[in-house]
Amino acid sequence: MVSKRLSRLEGHRRKFMAVIDGTPECQRAVHYAGRRAKNSNGGLVLLYVIPDGDFQQWLGVEEIMRAEAMEEAQAVVAKSAQIVRETIGIDPEIVIREGAVAEQINAVIEEDRDVALLVLAAGSAKEGPGPLVSSVAGRSAAFPIPVTILPDSLTNEEIDALS
Repeated sequence: MVSKRLSRLEGHRRKFMAVIDGTPECQRAVHYAGRRAKNSNGGLVLLYVIPDGDFQQWLGVEEIMRAEAMEEAQAVVAKSAQIVRETIGIDPEIVIREGAVAEQINAVIEEDRDVALLVLAAGSAKEGPGPLVSSVAGRSAAFPIPVTILPDSLTNEEIDALS
């Protein structure tokens, strides 16, 4: 069961969430979510999920690998957050998790009941629109909030006009 969204209650504000996954299209999702947040006086959550299962080594090696993955995640998200600050003028929340992406998205939605919209962007690779968009389209990943999927052909200017 999904908890009631709080974003419409006094003292709360609607948050838009974008997933940072290193794909070129994720920056379009961040841009759109950031614009929507700014235009609606809402917030922006940037989520980065470190895949679990990458650390199945000896304990000492596992700790080093986990620390390196966290350092890389922090650097990638910090870069996206800086772009948002410079181009949109808002300060996003940064969330870094470890685990399966769909499970972590759902966990953040459940924990932060102000998150009201998940924004994804489709990729243009011949393999398909990307793993997250494919899982949403194939219903293997269902989320308890609306999901906006941006087409791969939108420019930042077109995104600005839509948001």
